[in-house]
Amino acid sequence: MTVEQLSPVDRAFLEQMEEAGRRYASRTGERDGHLEALERHGILHADTRERVGSRLTRLGSDWAMATAIERTPATATTGTSLDLDRELVSTDLLTLERFMGRNDLIGIDFLEGGFLAARSIGRITVRTPASSHHGTGFLVSPSLLMTNNHVLGSPEEAAAGVIEFNFQAGRDGQPLVPVVFPLDPQSFFVTHRDLDFTVVAVSGRSLDGQPLASFGRLPLKEAQGKAVIGELVNIIQHPNGEPKQLALRDNRIVDVLDDFVHYSADTAHGSSGAPVFNDQWEVVALHHAGAPRRDRDGNVLAVDGTRWHPGMGEHRVDWKANEGVRVSRILAVIQQFPLSGAAAALRAELFAAGSSLHPVEVSPPTLGPDRTNGAAPPGATAGRSAERQATTGSVRWSVPLHISVTLDGDALQPPPASPAAGAEPVHRATTPSYTGSSDGIGRIDGRSPAERDLAAAMATLAAFRARPYYDEAADLAARNAYYAGIHVGHPTSLRLALTERLESTHERRPAYKPMRLLYPWVDLHPDEKLHGIYSDKGFTPQELIEADAAVEAARIGRWQEFMLHEGAPGLEAVEAELDLLEASLPFNCEHVVPQSWFAKKEPMRGDLHHLFACESTCNSFRGNIPYFDFADFDEVIRPACGRREPGRFEPSQGKGPVARATLYFVLRYPGKIGDEARELQRTGLEVLLNWHRQHPVGVYEQHRNAAIAEMQGNRNPLIDHPEWAEEIDFSGAWP
Repeated sequence: MTVEQLSPVDRAFLEQMEEAGRRYASRTGERDGHLEALERHGILHADTRERVGSRLTRLGSDWAMATAIERTPATATTGTSLDLDRELVSTDLLTLERFMGRNDLIGIDFLEGGFLAARSIGRITVRTPASSHHGTGFLVSPSLLMTNNHVLGSPEEAAAGVIEFNFQAGRDGQPLVPVVFPLDPQSFFVTHRDLDFTVVAVSGRSLDGQPLASFGRLPLKEAQGKAVIGELVNIIQHPNGEPKQLALRDNRIVDVLDDFVHYSADTAHGSSGAPVFNDQWEVVALHHAGAPRRDRDGNVLAVDGTRWHPGMGEHRVDWKANEGVRVSRILAVIQQFPLSGAAAALRAELFAAGSSLHPVEVSPPTLGPDRTNGAAPPGATAGRSAERQATTGSVRWSVPLHISVTLDGDALQPPPASPAAGAEPVHRATTPSYTGSSDGIGRIDGRSPAERDLAAAMATLAAFRARPYYDEAADLAARNAYYAGIHVGHPTSLRLALTERLESTHERRPAYKPMRLLYPWVDLHPDEKLHGIYSDKGFTPQELIEADAAVEAARIGRWQEFMLHEGAPGLEAVEAELDLLEASLPFNCEHVVPQSWFAKKEPMRGDLHHLFACESTCNSFRGNIPYFDFADFDEVIRPACGRREPGRFEPSQGKGPVARATLYFVLRYPGKIGDEARELQRTGLEVLLNWHRQHPVGVYEQHRNAAIAEMQGNRNPLIDHPEWAEEIDFSGAWP
């Protein structure tokens, strides 16, 4: 069969297959590297650190919990792989274990999510006088459908097409009655040949009068972190136009490109226009083609080993790998199309649907007494998130708003007024009491954000308890490898080399969350307690974890009250309220380099090297005042936290650790502090160096350094090589 004899649909599919095959072949080296990393190190190490970090965040987890699980031997049991109190086992923990390959069980909600997702997927049929063909499509908004460009390549083709929902078997094995909707390309039609997608409007009523809304939608989300290399994905499809079928967790992602994602399996493949899902039933990609196996002459092979030809259908191709188009890339291109009027409003509707917290949105079907297909009867009504105004082309929105707020630490905390020397600070309760309710704000699995953070922190704490506090031999080996190639002898060259090494190895950059990242393991002392960095007062990890969870819950509750009373506050009012919340409800954590000095930016804000446990009273007492060494410090009456005078603060304890943490910050972020008089100036360097000399490194800091290196990737040179403090030209790191 020559190319000229092919139908336009077959020709377009062959072109997509050829291009997908070339892309797959060109990535052999990268793909082999990913697979080797998966085999040797696991899923946390096969993709980029940024993508894995985003994925962990999206799963409600973090690097601390992932590291704890990774380094803890699995127990031989059904359920969680960790030896934990059953009260600490949450769905977040089980999801993370499944993601990391340590637990093959899947939560029962997986089945419900798949059932709901499947409702929005249908069979596309296009019949013209010349030919007919099938494909898969799925609803992505209350009015729009997505499929491939090679399935619907033009408005004329779409006008001849329909989508059938419920073309599948029911629970009794008998076929359901399909519900058929005409396509409406006159209202909306956007297509892209290179990314092989088409988005088209669908009639709001089926041929027998049923509402499209009853089949829900699969929102497309722009956010990163929906899937990473090594993760299993699911495909719901109508292969070769057959009844709806499912390839369940049989495709593993093996490579991620700028526009595409590759996933492979022994037998299962996707069909054109099918959605590719992660285990949370979020749409990761739009399936469109793959890389076929070929014989020695370059001919595409069929699954039975014979030479394949288009008349066999794509389901008979012997695929080496599948290729899908990344959802984030599709949305970026759709945003760029020049649309106006009603079409622009429908595009806005598409993006509004993607802002939903939930991966699947389905209006529960209304079952009539004489129906078995799960669809609403012709007379049923269903709400739409937008009502089209036929006369003006405008759209009126009714969007349910869900807000999940995590207000961290002392991010916007203003410096407290300086009391007279020796005055006692104003004490705030470490654990606030709050009688309001945060119900309705981001509740997942029946838990509020604060409750989820508390459960995760306690599970991480329990997992880490099985590890030795500090493995000196392993840390020495890691230290020697880390500084390989760095030479002492030239102060400026040494500083520059260390800055480059600290930045390049800072691979994982978790956001600020001391409850989950700092308290369970990083900042523990040899007595298995947390100690206030300025007072040396001891706390069990549970105390500070629970105290910060209470702070977070109180902040969320007060934020909810503020939003309810204010309605639609302006930006200034919002910022003022955030300032008030964070100043009045601080976490029990200290940034030894105050956040106001670096404008609260990441990765500085979440960099664990300069975060320490610190009861909120001492945290507030110091504020953002630079360190100072008072000549008469011991003779002056002072509170437990230290001594403070206008513009000067000397802590009672922790001088060595805070000095080394500050010097680390100066090396890691040169030029970020010292450009204002209220910050640490170059003249304060000698104070830090003196504290460094007077208070040597101990096992506590060595443990901290090793633990942080596991989570972030970089180390503190002043802990590993205290003698380098005399060799480094620190002064060159100031503005």
